[in-house]
Amino acid sequence: MIEISVVVPVYGCPEAVSPLYERLTETLLKITTSYEIILVNDGCPKDSWTEVEKVCKRDKRVVGINLSRNFGQVNATNAGIEYSSGNYVIVMDCDLQDEPEAITDLYQKIQEGYDIVFVGRKNRKDNGFVMFWSRLFYKIYNHMVEGYYNPDIGNYCIVKRKIVDEYCGLPEHNKSFTTILSWMGYRTTMLMVESGERYEGRSSYNMRKKIKMAMDLITFQSNKPLLFVIELGIGIAALAFLFIIYQALVYLFVGGAPSGWMSLIAVVCLIGGVQLSSIGVVGIYIGNIFNEIKNRKSYFIQEILNGEEREKVY
Repeated sequence: MIEISVVVPVYGCPEAVSPLYERLTETLLKITTSYEIILVNDGCPKDSWTEVEKVCKRDKRVVGINLSRNFGQVNATNAGIEYSSGNYVIVMDCDLQDEPEAITDLYQKIQEGYDIVFVGRKNRKDNGFVMFWSRLFYKIYNHMVEGYYNPDIGNYCIVKRKIVDEYCGLPEHNKSFTTILSWMGYRTTMLMVESGERYEGRSSYNMRKKIKMAMDLITFQSNKPLLFVIELGIGIAALAFLFIIYQALVYLFVGGAPSGWMSLIAVVCLIGGVQLSSIGVVGIYIGNIFNEIKNRKSYFIQEILNGEEREKVY
């Protein structure tokens, strides 16, 4: 039985693969010789797979998984997690903002009896604009879903095998590892770690991708947006009813026909916009249902180096 599995989705930073491997190896050997490093190439357009191949030739304890195309960071992470076999599974990013040396402290912390140890990012190197939108999203997210997700937490964490198996056994396809772990509960703690500098390039998550990911996370885990739309519709209907009563009283006691075509048009446009938005929210949920009942795989593996595709038992 392997003691530690380290899962790293690789995309957009080929130059970081070799130094990441070296720092991971140096750190893991201080803990145990029984480990595996799983590098999942998520269809990187910068040919990160070539760098993964080089590392796999150097060390048989490095498993390279090459996905058939880009399936997104969430699915690439899940591919590595579902392949892993360690008693403890560590998930981290490939750009070296997650310091590999922190694994020693993570491993020691989880020995204290915790099931999950998240890494809190101290002194994040992101700009103020990114930090603002990140915290705003998680405020909305925490309001919309059950439980609480700390915005200082990233993908970096260590998890016991029992929890990993239960996560992999969840039937839905679109599932994010760290957010699902927060929802699952168990004995959880957080270890604050200094955030490192990105080794090369810049994040591929633009605003459009972030908005899509936010909508997927919320609508796949909660029905509160539907309830919010219902409450909004009831509220607007109540205001419209009160406005009708007001206009009727003005007509009866003051006289004259109600005027104000511009305000009428504005109200109609407002209600129409709310109706279209409501239909859109319902459409998202119907789309999620459609994607789930198709029961398609979330990713396809092109090839595996230093290993073979394992049959799922979940």
